Amino acid sequence: MMLNKKTKILLVAASILMALGIILGAFGAHMLKQFISDELMAVYETGVKYHFFNTLGLFAIAFILQYKPESKLLFISGVLVIIGTLLFSVSLYLLVILKLSWLGAITPIGGTLLIIAWVLTTVGIVKK
Repeated sequence: MMLNKKTKILLVAASILMALGIILGAFGAHMLKQFISDELMAVYETGVKYHFFNTLGLFAIAFILQYKPESKLLFISGVLVIIGTLLFSVSLYLLVILKLSWLGAITPIGGTLLIIAWVLTTVGIVKK
């Protein structure tokens, strides 16, 4: 079976996000942990956790899109998962690493985009 263009885009993005999640998770566990408080480490780990969960979800959206290639909602939801994951997780990573608390204001924007993405995914799956 040949992958359609939109599926391929989401799968490539998910693969890159997964690699980044592994790199950033390892960085936090092996390098960063010794320089920050337990409280900040928990914030960083929240970013990693959401990064992984939503990246796995992005793979799922891509595979569903392969079976419903006409669904614009599924592709849009995939794009929103990418943007939302980056805004949510990267804002937490940078908040911890750079100690810039104002970045915490960006995190809810990413979270909101993720919620919208998963609602659109639901609609895209249910819609004929």
